[in-house]
Amino acid sequence: MDCPPAIYCHRLRVTAADIDTLGHTNNVRYVAWMQDAAIAHSTAMGWNPDRYQQQQQTWLVRRHEIEYLLPSAAGDPIVIYTWIATLGKVTSTRRFEIVHADSNALLARAQTNWVYYDRTRQRPTRVPESLRTSFEVDPRSHFHPTDS
Repeated sequence: MDCPPAIYCHRLRVTAADIDTLGHTNNVRYVAWMQDAAIAHSTAMGWNPDRYQQQQQTWLVRRHEIEYLLPSAAGDPIVIYTWIATLGKVTSTRRFEIVHADSNALLARAQTNWVYYDRTRQRPTRVPESLRTSFEVDPRSHFHPTDS
């Protein structure tokens, strides 16, 4: 399935290294996948890590919220759907839905609240207009491929 406008699709496959002692994907891996998807989305929109570094600015996580719904296992193909739900003066909320690519089963819903940060001054700063206009904001609270 193609991603609709404003939603970025990040694809991966669960590896044996992602699995915990219970035989399913460790919860910490979901956080890492969310970060990877956010970076990939930002990069696709022209804001790769080097560009942020050149400006001495970055996004810092304020809070993660994850609702785990179903487990995933080694070899499972995963799609992480992510989008910007809010983009304020210095903060942003990014939402995620983590889905089994073959069955479209919703594995987890999540969101991350971010603060835009000036590395030189070591404090939050305004999101530059050039960054703001690079992303489409979609306030929907959820997206599941079977909903569209």
